[in-house]
Amino acid sequence: MENLPTVFPNAAGLDIGSAEIVAAMPPDRAATVVRAFTTFTADLRQLVTWLVQHHIDTVAMESTGVYWIPIYEMLEAAGLRVFLVNARHFKIVPGRKSDYNDAQWLQRLHALGLLTGSFQPDEEMCVLRSLLRHRAQLIEHRSPHILHMQKALKLMNLQLPEVLADVTGVTGLAILRAIVAGERRGDVLAHLRRPGCRHTEQDIVQALTGTWREEHLFVLAQSLDLYDFYTRKIIECDQRLDQQFTSMRPRFDLVGPAPAPPKSRTKKNSNSKNQPAYNVRAHLVRILGLDLVDIIGVSASLAQTILSEIGTDLSRFPTSKHFCSWLGLAPHTDISGGKVLRSRIMKVHNRAGQRSGKPRSHVPDRTRCLAPYTGPEPRAVPRRRPPSPPRTRLHASSITCSPSTRPSSRNRFRRLISGASSGRSSTCKKRPRPSASPFNPPRHDRGRVSQQAVLGGRRRFEVQLPCSLPAPCPTVDGAAPATRWRLSETTRVRRQKW
Repeated sequence: MENLPTVFPNAAGLDIGSAEIVAAMPPDRAATVVRAFTTFTADLRQLVTWLVQHHIDTVAMESTGVYWIPIYEMLEAAGLRVFLVNARHFKIVPGRKSDYNDAQWLQRLHALGLLTGSFQPDEEMCVLRSLLRHRAQLIEHRSPHILHMQKALKLMNLQLPEVLADVTGVTGLAILRAIVAGERRGDVLAHLRRPGCRHTEQDIVQALTGTWREEHLFVLAQSLDLYDFYTRKIIECDQRLDQQFTSMRPRFDLVGPAPAPPKSRTKKNSNSKNQPAYNVRAHLVRILGLDLVDIIGVSASLAQTILSEIGTDLSRFPTSKHFCSWLGLAPHTDISGGKVLRSRIMKVHNRAGQRSGKPRSHVPDRTRCLAPYTGPEPRAVPRRRPPSPPRTRLHASSITCSPSTRPSSRNRFRRLISGASSGRSSTCKKRPRPSASPFNPPRHDRGRVSQQAVLGGRRRFEVQLPCSLPAPCPTVDGAAPATRWRLSETTRVRRQKW
């Protein structure tokens, strides 16, 4: 590595932990090139001052969790170029591992230009991303309380989830609030049914006949309160997001008149309860100059998530292949000796990639995506019938067994011969032969069948016949009567001495 050219001569390395940050500078800058700082704000400012005094203009840092964000923002505010490095992209120097060695190794690799920084959107998008991630967490925390309400109903044998598609709908919440308020009469609760419910009031009355145990009613009331609490917090978060979208300026060069706002606030046939309460489509059209929600499979929630995670400036990605690789949608292929050892999708914690891989479940049927067909009625094309498999023929001279009808067991081949000899099998055909042939003995005198070997993809079978064969018995050169006959796909029947 000493012969490699130096790309960043004024580079530093930071190994960041929860309580301590170790910084390393080039060896020619100061007597102490490696120092440790705590993570308090005053110490972070001292670290930035120390780097600036030694003319450091770029820093590579490695961290876990979110410990890197405060020092990252301070370094960017000081005018330094910051590289947030993935720990997978560099190896620790062999030997004893420590934070000091990690910081020096980071500084050396970064000075040689061997490290790449992680993608970070601009400041405005970071604010939007933090708010949207918090909103997603509120939705995740609200979901278990819906399950708690359903469990409490089941334990009281109240089959409300069976007659309502969603217990948190308009009818479901009205009935739950009435139950928590003390109402127990089924006919009174059934009157709260909305006209859009599929089940009748009589079905709801039967479903609301249960035990009404006090401990489960307490759990139901607590879960409903928590559900309402998170719902209120989601509404407050939507109001803050609406203010953030309103404060953002357009990200495109306006040529001509401004783009018209979308006609509809939500997408057609979109009934998601987690959709934002504000008009996302209007904000996206104003900021981007186009309507992302109009794309098939992209909802308003997905569009704002992709915008906050990626931003509007994709110049950091040279090609679309680099962008798909960053999203975690491109396969990672290991090649050695010109051969592909394995190919798989790498696991990445990328919310934009995780959401971008889901539109397949949101895309409707292809026939619904196409424009209405106005041409003639399509002609029904009959499906071609597949050819029938070749049949197995059993006769006095040989056995021909195709791969599709080869027996998989000894008993199956025994039934195959029995059916062929009696003419009862649909897949076997018997040629006419003289009645005195030894190959068609009586049923009670047939021999034992055994599978001998598999040679070159063909099965060879042995048929052991009884010693007392009906006369006349064929002989070869005056040999004794045969006790075993070998039937093969490629050879004629011949007699062997056992």
